[in-house]
Amino acid sequence: MHTFAFMKIHTGDLVLIISGKDKGKQGTVLRVLASKNHLVIDGINMRTRHIKKTAQAAGQRIQYEASLDASKVMIIDPKSKKPTRIGYMIDAKTGSKKRIAKASGEVITKAKTSAKKTTSSKKDASTGSAVAPEKKEAPKMPETKQAFWKRSATAKGDDGSVKEGGKDGGAAALPSAHRSQGG
Repeated sequence: MHTFAFMKIHTGDLVLIISGKDKGKQGTVLRVLASKNHLVIDGINMRTRHIKKTAQAAGQRIQYEASLDASKVMIIDPKSKKPTRIGYMIDAKTGSKKRIAKASGEVITKAKTSAKKTTSSKKDASTGSAVAPEKKEAPKMPETKQAFWKRSATAKGDDGSVKEGGKDGGAAALPSAHRSQGG
């Protein structure tokens, strides 16, 4: 596998899928995986992961964007809105390197993206107005019992008084956990 140190497509670029199951769709680049020459694109190459139910949580299906090879996409020209190749131009005044669209010669500016992926707002079916996404609380973990050797060294007597266990407090205060001790 080749390691690519440099990619022409950056995070936030609008790209067109030119091959594969999502051919013809457009999306924004969310992540660039330069070491694998892959891209993660918003809403493209969707996969479903099934998570088995556990005692603490219900089973669920999670949809996520899988990575896609960079050779399967082309950047959208900002001027003509058509797919194009990317070239470079060095600005004579500042000496900085700029990305340009080969088709139109237009400079491709770096899109401002937020650090986190934003969730799209859902529309209410009855009113058609936007509804804020619901926040899900994490399932609460049930309280677990401590092992008998980690329990506290105090016990309540028949009259409700607290008795200390151990060598100096008397062995009769706490019931023994071992069967040879009569507990």
